[in-house]
Amino acid sequence: MTTQYQAARAGTITPEMLRVSQREGLDAELIRREMAAGRLVIPANRVHLAGAGGSKVHLDPVGIGRALTTKINANIGASPLASGTEEELCKLACARRWGADAVMDLSTGGDLVATRSAILAVSEAPVGTVPIYSMILPAPGQIRPVEELTCEQMLAEIERQAAQGVDFFTIHAGILREHLPAATRRLMGIVSRGGSLLAKWMVHHGRQNPLYEMFDEISAILRQYDVCYSLGDGLRPGCLADASDEAQFAELSVLGELVQRAREAGVQVMVEGPGHVPYDQIADNMKRQETLCDGAPFYVLGPLVTDAFPGYDHITSAIGATAAAVHGASFLCYVTPKEHLGLPTAEDVKAGCIAYKIAAHAADVARGLPGARDWDDRISAARARFDWSAVFAEAFDGQTARAMKQATTAGGEDYCGMCGKEWCALRLSRQVKTELESAPARRD
Repeated sequence: MTTQYQAARAGTITPEMLRVSQREGLDAELIRREMAAGRLVIPANRVHLAGAGGSKVHLDPVGIGRALTTKINANIGASPLASGTEEELCKLACARRWGADAVMDLSTGGDLVATRSAILAVSEAPVGTVPIYSMILPAPGQIRPVEELTCEQMLAEIERQAAQGVDFFTIHAGILREHLPAATRRLMGIVSRGGSLLAKWMVHHGRQNPLYEMFDEISAILRQYDVCYSLGDGLRPGCLADASDEAQFAELSVLGELVQRAREAGVQVMVEGPGHVPYDQIADNMKRQETLCDGAPFYVLGPLVTDAFPGYDHITSAIGATAAAVHGASFLCYVTPKEHLGLPTAEDVKAGCIAYKIAAHAADVARGLPGARDWDDRISAARARFDWSAVFAEAFDGQTARAMKQATTAGGEDYCGMCGKEWCALRLSRQVKTELESAPARRD
């Protein structure tokens, strides 16, 4: 069986490409051409498409690439300190309700296999994981020191998760042993969990990154199930002081090499990016990735444009996410208010998703995607005619908008609730228009 990428290269439009074309309102041949060029991916494990674990819920394919609307991902997952399978299923439902196009199960506590299976069984959206987490947590309550991991165990876990139906894997194959001295000179060091685990493995064994050395074997597994690579940024900057440094860009160069190797193996591939980046450096970061990684879709976490607002990082990162999507990113990983502070709740998931739907949509409008601004114009027209029911119907969160409106006024008035009747600029503007239209023409 061929992968989506191989089919596109052979000139074949698959049912998954056709579904993406329908969702995006684009020609299916354009989807195929973008996939063949490596600029678009459709994370769609064959097992998930068929119904993971025998589930009646099937994956609804999603396309990620610059030719399409900007997509967002929601991270969920239990930790050793909190949550469990049922809570994560609630977060999944919340993420989907508030616009997440994909989810990642980043569980590091509880029964990882059971949680992953449960998520895959009910998710119509693509599901991603970071396999190394399960490599060191082989069973509930068991922790395997990363130094004891063998290459065989790494490959076995990757294959197990592929067989479960996971659609895309974060594989930190770009962090190399020679990058570590530069990383340790940073203010924050290595902030990626996967990157830090592999760094510890390399130092202990005095060897190169095993995921880099086994890249061809990993690609063979991913090709078998048509799992998409999400090449992890193990050296992403964790604060502004570390942004755009030697370690980050050294890894990015390796990721560019791995993009080509993945494509040669017939495997779909996207690339993960920073992190924490000052606003003025975002455009350059996006262009570097596009050049070094030959246009592979860029999947970015934020980036956060300031480190000074803990508790509000869904906002600080959404600012960076909009800029990133304007300048080259295709896939935005949300950040919740709990980033750096704790495991997010369902309410945090909602806040993160809404912030990132705003960021993605604002970027699509700025990019001039066909039809992107139609939604804005419909709401503006409704506001102009004081049609509050239409405003609430069009709003992304109409329930909240309605509640805010009704807290001040009943909602049927021909003026806004902020200014009141006598001060409403829109109402006065209407009067001016009426008077101008009814006044006799003036003579010079």
